Amino acid sequence: MREWIRKALTRSTAVRGSRGGTVYRVVPPEPKLVYGVYFVIAGLIGLISLEIVHLIVLRAWNSEIFAAITGLIGTILGVFFGSKS
Repeated sequence: MREWIRKALTRSTAVRGSRGGTVYRVVPPEPKLVYGVYFVIAGLIGLISLEIVHLIVLRAWNSEIFAAITGLIGTILGVFFGSKS
């Protein structure tokens, strides 16, 4: 899964070469960013499973867990959209 995250966060920029051609420069993400996104996705999976268990056991929706899930989804989307610019 880390390779998928690393590949998704890798940027490639077009640079004009010395002979007038286009050369693509690949900029890999920092390892801290990759591990941070990996940790956030693992936390999201944990919170979703906690919400499912809460629904099965107590037969009620927990809005605090849902708010945390929504916040983590926003964080993940912000990282992916912010790293491409």
